[in-house]
Amino acid sequence: MTPYQREQAQTHIARFKGRAYVYGVHCFEKLGEHARTLGSRAVVVASGFGKPWGPPLHERVREALASAGVATDDFVPGARPNAPREDVLRIATALAGQTPDLVVAVGGGSTIDAAKAAVARMALAPGHPGLDEYFGTGQVTRLLADTGKQMLPMLAVQLAAGSAAHLTRYANITDAGTAQKMLIVDDAVVPPRCLFDYAQTTTMSPEFTMDGALDGVSHCLEVFYGASGDVLERVRPVALLGIELLVRHVKPACAEPDDLAAREALGLGTDLGGYAIMLGGTNGAHLTSFSLVDVLSHGRACALMNPYYTVFFAPAIEDRLREVGEIYRAAGYTRINLSALHGRDLGLAVAEAMLNLSRDIGFPLTLGEVAGFTPAHIERALAAARDPRLAMKLQNMPVHLASEQVNDYMGPVLEAARTGDFAVIRNLNT
Repeated sequence: MTPYQREQAQTHIARFKGRAYVYGVHCFEKLGEHARTLGSRAVVVASGFGKPWGPPLHERVREALASAGVATDDFVPGARPNAPREDVLRIATALAGQTPDLVVAVGGGSTIDAAKAAVARMALAPGHPGLDEYFGTGQVTRLLADTGKQMLPMLAVQLAAGSAAHLTRYANITDAGTAQKMLIVDDAVVPPRCLFDYAQTTTMSPEFTMDGALDGVSHCLEVFYGASGDVLERVRPVALLGIELLVRHVKPACAEPDDLAAREALGLGTDLGGYAIMLGGTNGAHLTSFSLVDVLSHGRACALMNPYYTVFFAPAIEDRLREVGEIYRAAGYTRINLSALHGRDLGLAVAEAMLNLSRDIGFPLTLGEVAGFTPAHIERALAAARDPRLAMKLQNMPVHLASEQVNDYMGPVLEAARTGDFAVIRNLNT
């Protein structure tokens, strides 16, 4: 990462979050003073219970809060992967049993998402205990207005470079019974304060590192693909810089976990992904990922799907594909002259460059390679795409699909992702 890239990333993030966000390498000790701006008695929802790294982390959190005069009771265990709704209900019950001024959520995206939903339920439970009422866009805000309730403020302390859950209005919650993820999209759940010490990510495994980095690429890529007008011009420098930082540094970070320069680049890149999804919205790959939670991590599912959606979207986004493709070409993942290609052919070239990065880091290329994947996952994904509560993902696509077109056009994209055969993808109006 060049000094100029670092400066540009920091400028974008400062414009996005201002003083509400503390981030960088070795900033964890600022946690206490940051929390103190929200209150003096905290409930801490933390990852790491049952893990060797958990107790030292919990002690650091407790000491940082105590040094700033923030009292704590027993910590509440965070969420399992994909934030199951049972964990949300458990955390909400634990919060209701205490009398805090604020909630401090310490973990990766799943724990932070679950804490967001739990804080909402804590406020709304007397009249609206069912989580299904919160899913969709703006539903928590509506219910808070209807009931006159307020949510406790939350400080989100991110531990993993990937989801950017500490920065955004999104909370992904999973129904374990149906293996379907649902989405809260609401400004009410944006944490008013957040902190991310990028040095904490050195404990991420190579698999977790690549999943998180490519989730960040997905955030930047999908928003950039789907944006238009003024939003496109605002997101372009954010998304392209995020993609470049992540594509260039995911392999070094996987190879050398303690490489702080690579870890900083991934932290900045995934944070730029968080900024991107607050400027616009994700679309096809994220929508499909919600139906793959029982066989793939969120980031891995999104990254696996994006090359196939790239081919589907290609005729509608030629200019953007060339910009994205040049990043992969500069990184050595294609030698093709992208300026000479158009439409579907351009999409195929950029998709192949994405797959070359995946090959280089040992990432799966198709759904067919994934243990436990079955044709039922495709049917589930198509049904989810027709769910009105997830309609924003269809609307965010650069190629707009009505629900009655989902099977005819998204179905072949999913089949291509299963087999790796791009030929089955049908472009709209071709």
